[in-house]
Amino acid sequence: MKRMFALLAFGLVASSPGLAVAQDADAGAKVFNQCKACHTIEAGGPNRVGPNLHGVVGRKAGSVETYKYSDAMKNAGPWDEATLDAYLADPKSAVPGNKMAFAGVKNEQARKDLIAYLKKNS
Repeated sequence: MKRMFALLAFGLVASSPGLAVAQDADAGAKVFNQCKACHTIEAGGPNRVGPNLHGVVGRKAGSVETYKYSDAMKNAGPWDEATLDAYLADPKSAVPGNKMAFAGVKNEQARKDLIAYLKKNS
Protein backbone atom coordinates (compact mmCIF):
# COMPACT_ATOMS: atom_id res chain seq x y z
CA MET A 1 0.00 0.00 0.00
CA LYS A 2 2.82 2.44 0.84
CA ARG A 3 4.51 1.66 -2.46
CA MET A 4 1.29 2.25 -4.40
CA PHE A 5 0.81 5.59 -2.61
CA ALA A 6 4.41 6.58 -3.36
CA LEU A 7 4.00 5.73 -7.05
CA LEU A 8 0.71 7.63 -7.21
CA ALA A 9 2.25 10.64 -5.47
CA PHE A 10 5.23 10.56 -7.83
CA GLY A 11 2.90 10.40 -10.83
CA LEU A 12 0.94 13.41 -9.62
CA VAL A 13 4.09 15.43 -8.99
CA ALA A 14 5.71 14.41 -12.28
CA SER A 15 2.62 15.41 -14.26
CA SER A 16 1.88 18.64 -12.41
CA PRO A 17 2.08 21.70 -14.66
CA GLY A 18 4.59 24.35 -13.73
CA LEU A 19 7.14 22.00 -12.22
CA ALA A 20 10.65 22.00 -13.57
CA VAL A 21 11.35 19.58 -16.37
CA ALA A 22 14.83 18.08 -16.54
CA GLN A 23 16.95 19.45 -19.36
CA ASP A 24 19.25 17.38 -21.55
CA ALA A 25 21.71 19.37 -23.68
CA ASP A 26 22.67 16.28 -25.71
CA ALA A 27 19.02 15.73 -26.63
CA GLY A 28 18.82 19.47 -27.33
CA ALA A 29 21.60 19.15 -29.90
CA LYS A 30 19.30 16.83 -31.84
CA VAL A 31 16.42 19.30 -31.55
CA PHE A 32 18.77 22.02 -32.83
CA ASN A 33 18.98 20.11 -36.12
CA GLN A 34 15.63 21.78 -36.93
CA CYS A 35 17.33 25.17 -36.50
CA LYS A 36 20.47 24.51 -38.57
CA ALA A 37 18.89 25.46 -41.87
CA CYS A 38 18.68 29.06 -40.65
CA HIS A 39 21.07 29.39 -37.68
CA THR A 40 24.61 28.51 -36.67
CA ILE A 41 25.64 27.94 -33.05
CA GLU A 42 29.45 27.94 -32.98
CA ALA A 43 31.34 30.93 -31.57
CA GLY A 44 32.07 33.36 -34.38
CA GLY A 45 29.83 31.42 -36.75
CA PRO A 46 28.14 33.18 -39.63
CA ASN A 47 24.59 34.43 -39.76
CA ARG A 48 22.32 32.62 -42.17
CA VAL A 49 18.66 33.43 -42.75
CA GLY A 50 18.67 33.91 -38.96
CA PRO A 51 21.43 35.18 -36.68
CA ASN A 52 24.17 33.07 -35.12
CA LEU A 53 22.84 31.78 -31.79
CA HIS A 54 26.10 31.27 -29.89
CA GLY A 55 25.69 33.10 -26.58
CA VAL A 56 21.99 33.74 -27.07
CA VAL A 57 21.01 32.84 -23.49
CA GLY A 58 21.37 36.01 -21.47
CA ARG A 59 21.86 38.43 -24.34
CA LYS A 60 19.46 41.11 -25.51
CA ALA A 61 17.22 40.09 -28.38
CA GLY A 62 18.12 41.73 -31.68
CA SER A 63 21.69 42.46 -30.64
CA VAL A 64 23.94 40.62 -33.13
CA GLU A 65 25.41 43.65 -34.91
CA THR A 66 25.97 41.84 -38.20
CA TYR A 67 22.34 40.70 -38.55
CA LYS A 68 19.39 42.78 -39.81
CA TYR A 69 16.52 42.19 -37.36
CA SER A 70 12.88 43.16 -37.59
CA ASP A 71 11.87 46.15 -35.49
CA ALA A 72 9.82 43.78 -33.32
CA MET A 73 12.91 41.74 -32.46
CA LYS A 74 15.03 44.85 -31.83
CA ASN A 75 12.49 45.90 -29.20
CA ALA A 76 12.19 42.49 -27.49
CA GLY A 77 13.76 41.88 -24.08
CA PRO A 78 16.69 39.70 -23.06
CA TRP A 79 16.75 35.97 -23.82
CA ASP A 80 16.40 34.17 -20.51
CA GLU A 81 15.02 30.65 -20.17
CA ALA A 82 11.42 31.82 -19.76
CA THR A 83 11.43 34.13 -22.78
CA LEU A 84 13.21 31.52 -24.90
CA ASP A 85 10.65 28.91 -23.87
CA ALA A 86 7.74 31.16 -24.84
CA TYR A 87 9.41 32.18 -28.10
CA LEU A 88 10.37 28.65 -29.10
CA ALA A 89 6.83 27.44 -28.36
CA ASP A 90 5.19 30.07 -30.59
CA PRO A 91 7.51 32.67 -32.15
CA LYS A 92 4.77 34.74 -33.78
CA SER A 93 2.80 35.13 -30.54
CA ALA A 94 5.82 35.71 -28.30
CA VAL A 95 7.26 38.49 -30.48
CA PRO A 96 4.52 39.73 -32.82
CA GLY A 97 5.97 41.11 -36.04
CA ASN A 98 9.20 39.09 -35.97
CA LYS A 99 10.32 37.65 -39.31
CA MET A 100 11.13 34.07 -38.26
CA ALA A 101 9.02 31.73 -40.40
CA PHE A 102 9.14 28.79 -37.98
CA ALA A 103 5.99 27.45 -36.34
CA GLY A 104 7.77 26.59 -33.08
CA VAL A 105 8.72 23.59 -30.99
CA LYS A 106 5.45 22.38 -29.53
CA ASN A 107 6.89 19.60 -27.35
CA GLU A 108 7.79 21.02 -23.92
CA GLN A 109 10.58 18.52 -23.26
CA ALA A 110 12.15 19.21 -26.65
CA ARG A 111 12.08 22.96 -25.88
CA LYS A 112 13.69 22.43 -22.47
CA ASP A 113 16.39 20.27 -24.05
CA LEU A 114 16.96 22.84 -26.79
CA ILE A 115 17.31 25.61 -24.18
CA ALA A 116 19.86 23.47 -22.31
CA TYR A 117 21.82 23.11 -25.55
CA LEU A 118 21.64 26.85 -26.19
CA LYS A 119 22.82 27.48 -22.61
CA LYS A 120 25.71 25.09 -23.11
CA ASN A 121 26.70 27.18 -26.14
CA SER A 122 26.35 30.48 -24.34
